[in-house]
Formats: sequence, C-alpha cells, structure tokens
Amino acid sequence: MAIITVFSKGFCQENEVIRCLVGKTHFRHSSIEQIISEASILSGITESKIQKALTLKTSVFEKFTHEKKYSLAYIKLVLSKMLMVSAGRDLVLSGYPVRLIPMEITHFFQVGLVADMAFRVATLIEKQGGTESEARQIIRKLDEEQVKWLAKYCGIYDPFNPAYFDLVIPMHTESLEEACDLVVQSLDEGIFNPTKTSIQAVKDFNLSARVEVALAKKGHDVTVNANNGNICIGIDKGARKINRLKEEIRTIVEQVDGVENVEFKFDSRSPAHEVYRRYDKRRPSKILLVDDEQEFVKTLSERLALRDMGSAVVHDGESALRLIEQDEPDVMVFDLKMPGQSGIDMLKIVKQKYPETEVIILTGHGSDDDKKQCLELGAFDYLHKPLDIAELSRVIKHANEKVLSRKSS
Repeated sequence: MAIITVFSKGFCQENEVIRCLVGKTHFRHSSIEQIISEASILSGITESKIQKALTLKTSVFEKFTHEKKYSLAYIKLVLSKMLMVSAGRDLVLSGYPVRLIPMEITHFFQVGLVADMAFRVATLIEKQGGTESEARQIIRKLDEEQVKWLAKYCGIYDPFNPAYFDLVIPMHTESLEEACDLVVQSLDEGIFNPTKTSIQAVKDFNLSARVEVALAKKGHDVTVNANNGNICIGIDKGARKINRLKEEIRTIVEQVDGVENVEFKFDSRSPAHEVYRRYDKRRPSKILLVDDEQEFVKTLSERLALRDMGSAVVHDGESALRLIEQDEPDVMVFDLKMPGQSGIDMLKIVKQKYPETEVIILTGHGSDDDKKQCLELGAFDYLHKPLDIAELSRVIKHANEKVLSRKSS
C-alpha cells in the first residue's frame, strides 16, 4: 500500500472523500489542523501564525522577521517526520501541505479532485447558503489564491495538470462511493510501493527541512536542497559580505546531523534594490510608524532601516488600527496630533486591546499635561519633534527589549 495524498479544488467534497477513503482503507488521516498543531508545538509559533503561512496573507513585517519562512520550514519538518515514521505506509495527507512534498518522492498515490462550476456552486450553497452569484465569486477567489500560493511557495503553475497526479477525479460525474472505489482499486495494483530512490528522497526531504529550521532559527532566509547528505544553499544576490555570510551559514548547517558537505549558489529572489537581512529577534523588526506627514515618516523609516530596524508605515490612525488587527507590532511610534483619530484616542485603544505593544508618542506641540496623560495611559515614552534619530533609535531599542523580556517570561 502507499500513502494517499488528496488535493482538491474548493467545494469538490474533499472532506467527504477523505472520510470515505479512511473508512475503506483504514489509513490514518493527518489533517491540516494536526500538522499545524504539531508545527506549533515544535516551533513555539502560535497556530494562527502557522495557519497564515498556508495563505497568501503576508505580514507587513515579513521581510524583516521571515515568520512565514520559519513557519513553512516547520510544516516541512512535520511532514518529513511523518513520512520517515510511516515508512511510506498507512497515511492519508491532504490540503496545501502535500504540495510542499518534493516530486522526487514517488511512492504516493496522488489524487486530485476537480468539478465543474455548477457542481461547486451547488455544493457551496448547500453548505453555506447564499446566492449563485455570491458562490461563484467566492469560488473564483479561492481558485485565484490557490494558484498564486502554489506558484509562490511550491513552484507549481498549473495546479491540476494531470502530470502531477496518479488519478484526477471529476466529482461532478462520479458519486462519492465511485470516487473512493477508483482510488482503492488503483491501490490494489501494488505499483506504488517505495523504491530505494523514493525512500532516499524522503530522507533528503527530512534533512533539507531540518537544515531549513536550523537556519531559520538563526534568522536566515535561504533556499535549501539536500541530496544524499550534500546540502546546496541558495544565497540571495543582495547579500553583503558574502564570504562571511557563507562561513556563518556553513557553521550552522554542518552541525545538523546527516550533513556531509555544504555548497552554495546564488539566487535572485529579492528586488534589486533590497539587500539580504538576517533576522535577529533582539533587533527591533516590528515597528509601526504612524504619521500624516508622509515625507517625514518615509524618511524616518529609511533612517531606521539603516540602523537595522524594520518598520511599516501608515498615515492615519484608522489605517493603523486596521493593520494591527492583522499584524500586531511590537513597537508603535505615532504623532500626538493627527487628522481623524487623535494620538490620545489611539493610545487608549492600543493599550486596551494590545497591551503587549509598546507605544512611543511624538509631538511638535504637546504640553506637559499631554505628556503626563500619555505616560499615565501606558505610553513607553514621549518625544518632541524635531527628532534626534539616535535618541529615537535608543528609545525604540529599549521598548523592544521590554517586549522581548515580557515574551520570554
């Protein structure tokens, strides 16, 4: 018997097919939720952040923190461990994670589920209600996101090309029972037992995942390929001090059990104007700057970047509050006087809803009473414009240290 992987378009009865297969084969289904949970336990990252790695949503701080890269590395590690332990037997895997498994691992029975739009619309309406027009819109959006995610993170540009599957089932022409029988009958042929090459590919996948995790822990965002103990590291062309970076990476990789040799190649994943940055959690990397003076705040962000501090920029309080609902920053810096949402009002909201976030208030016209009120409301510090960038950097570092200390305790 072989591992069964199921990858489906939205609303093609994926869950029903999996339940049917588990009942007929007695294989164990490792759900996306289980994979996310185990990755969260191994990494210490929250399940919500791991889940976010399987969507197109990317934090505005991602280029500084590499959180998605870190999460995907742990998902790969969990998958590779499952394959190592199972020795290629008794598993049903499904969802986006299965597309992270290298094509060189061939002892799978790979099932694709598709259906025409009419079938999918009817299935969605039956489950969620709504109109046909609304259902079509939801399905088109799901399809678009699926295509983009697979292209970006798996290098797959035609998700349901029959070449990627052993069996593609059109659910609008097959009943649930017929679909399951098609899979089971194919498994009985016994042609998907693991070869030595495929078993080695599982070992390579596991080694590659362990190397990715080791590098991600040290803040490195690089590509990793493993082949019989030989590791090839792809370094971004924007990296500075290449020789020093290579030695740093080599030292980390050589400590991973099973690594015999380390080689390097150049990638060109980042835009030409960006440089490679290693993430260091001790360095402020999740700063949100809020100011309606657009040129001022843009320049401020650039000057902080020169000091290896990562920041995102918005220009009003409403935009800031919308952003932190999705990406809670560690430190916020905003002006006391802004159009719409005032600095005082925003400070109250932030400290009430996001007490872990440290807030630094800027002002060009504030009074002693304003300063007293801000500090009483929980502001970390209160600074006057025009700013001394060295002073602001020092205050941000202290605020970030307070956040880290609280998280570690």
